[in-house]
Amino acid sequence: MRSAMHKLSIGLLLGILAACASVGEDFETPKVELPATFQHAGGTELAAAEPELAAWWTKLQDPTLDALVARAAHGSLDLREAYARLAEARALRGDVAGAEWPSIDGKAGFLRRGESKNTPLGAFVPDNGVYSVGFDASWEVDLWGRVRRSVEAADAELDASVENVRDVAVAVAAETARNYVELRAFQRRLAIARENVRLQEETLALVRGRFEAGLVGERDVAQASTNVESTRSRVPALEVGYAAAEHRLAVLVGLAPGALQAELDVERPIPVPPLALAVGVPADLLRRRADVRRAERELAAAHARIGVAEGDRYPRVTLAGELGLAAEDLGDLTDDQSGVFGIGPSLRWSLFDGGRLKARVAAAEARTEQAYVRFERAVLVALEEAENAMVAFVREQARRASLRQAAVQARRAVELSRAQYAEGLSDFQSVIDTERAVAELEDQLATSDATIATNFVALYKALGGGWEHSDHAEPPAPAAE
Repeated sequence: MRSAMHKLSIGLLLGILAACASVGEDFETPKVELPATFQHAGGTELAAAEPELAAWWTKLQDPTLDALVARAAHGSLDLREAYARLAEARALRGDVAGAEWPSIDGKAGFLRRGESKNTPLGAFVPDNGVYSVGFDASWEVDLWGRVRRSVEAADAELDASVENVRDVAVAVAAETARNYVELRAFQRRLAIARENVRLQEETLALVRGRFEAGLVGERDVAQASTNVESTRSRVPALEVGYAAAEHRLAVLVGLAPGALQAELDVERPIPVPPLALAVGVPADLLRRRADVRRAERELAAAHARIGVAEGDRYPRVTLAGELGLAAEDLGDLTDDQSGVFGIGPSLRWSLFDGGRLKARVAAAEARTEQAYVRFERAVLVALEEAENAMVAFVREQARRASLRQAAVQARRAVELSRAQYAEGLSDFQSVIDTERAVAELEDQLATSDATIATNFVALYKALGGGWEHSDHAEPPAPAAE
């Protein structure tokens, strides 16, 4: 008897020692080779210095925008959903981690049993009932680390959910800033269109005066009127764009479309970003981009799932126990002689399953390869977005400089052509041409101002800025009923 107990103790000890190892290989973050510097960084506009990304929108120096981003961080429906997914991942992790501990169930019951009277034993055994109360306990001895790999996968999935919240926070801040820039751009373009309509109406009045004086023909009046109405036709489309941007901003902060009209209708200029920015180096993207870190954590989770699938191919040892009271009479349950107990190990091992467990391991490996491809893609897309945003930010500044000079010269040409026409030194076609040119160039200039600001937003989003404030904010509160 002692020898048997000794062997059992040694077996349990060996099992505990074996539990120190886990099936599958430990995860290591893949090494990614990136260029030492961004292709389009350098010069006077983009420096390789460490950028300040935490609240990049404040660089636009617009208090209304700052307030909108803060409101979106607490009212965004996208963020509310991301936080709910994070809560789900945290709960699922707790569910998986619970398998590391014994499970204990309370039980109580009454069983009445009668034996068949048509059996030799049943003829002498009376019907009886048994009252019982007690506890059942079981614990899987994690010999191969299958449970630990499950917890490892759940931890990685929880980390991925955290990164998802951060990625959504980046997107919400960038979307808010982009739509705010668009709103101010439409506001500015509307003002330009209305001002050009006013100036062209002055020209129309001048032409009508000369027509009534018999100095010009009716064709000049028709051309001037056509010019006015052509410019005026731009106004409705710009008003639609302005309203859409205003409605989108309201939804981004968790309000109904139109809720921000009163405060946004107050005219403000298009935000102007700094002309020179710090962008860091490509390797920083792996650290700063929440979507890249999320892809890395998803890869880690998939890798741990290989160990879980491998563990299913090995024996499972479970320790089970029972402790309780049982008696035919309810009053005897508390008697010292009513105690029942049981304890012992059980082993389960799939000896033949038609190759299903092996196939599950192969499927887990394939899913890990898919996750690795997604991680590689996330890195390359991050690099692509950053490079595209940099070249767009720099080159649009050059375009804007040319448009500004062209608009100044076009306005001067309008003044000269009107003066010459009034003096009879030129025909009306030159006035029409210059007025159309100035209206088009001033609209393009306003659009370019907005494009520079939008490229600034895209650049800082591509660099991974704006998620830090989500780590310090409470999850957005549900809307009041």
